[in-house]
Amino acid sequence: MVNRLRKKNFGFTLIELLIVMAVLGVLATVALVIINPTERQAEARDTGRISSVVQIGRAISAYYTSKGEYPAEGTWAIDLVDGNELSTFPAGIEYSGSITPCVTFPQPADPNTFCYEEDQLSGNGAIVFSKAESLRYRNKCTAPEEAYFVFSTADARGGTICSSGDPSAWASGTMSYVD
Repeated sequence: MVNRLRKKNFGFTLIELLIVMAVLGVLATVALVIINPTERQAEARDTGRISSVVQIGRAISAYYTSKGEYPAEGTWAIDLVDGNELSTFPAGIEYSGSITPCVTFPQPADPNTFCYEEDQLSGNGAIVFSKAESLRYRNKCTAPEEAYFVFSTADARGGTICSSGDPSAWASGTMSYVD
């Protein structure tokens, strides 16, 4: 009797490998849908806008304290730098998708990200603002209103507001912030 040695196969079959690859593909797709990299990038850009709006708003308050007036609407960015309230004006942050930037005395010129409005005659101070891009903030408002990151010198604070157009300076305590 001949003793035959059986060779054992320790590998995977082609079908098993295809099934594992299909399962990994489905899991990767689900992970990408949950993570949504486009929305995460929009949130990162919004974080930069929030930080810059607060920085510019504090510089406007400091400018008012030292000069007794708010920067002129047409030259507000230059006034803040020339008045040594900002060493350099923050760079603009490009919007993606269908978001249109604010239009009230925008700075920098390209891409216009930050807008400004002052109301010294009525004593409402000044505001600096920028539109929100990410759904995290935009979903806090109902159409036709849009979310804006704003710093108000009248309220001496920054926050997010909902407005149906570029906001105007308001009297202290009269605006509702959504965060």
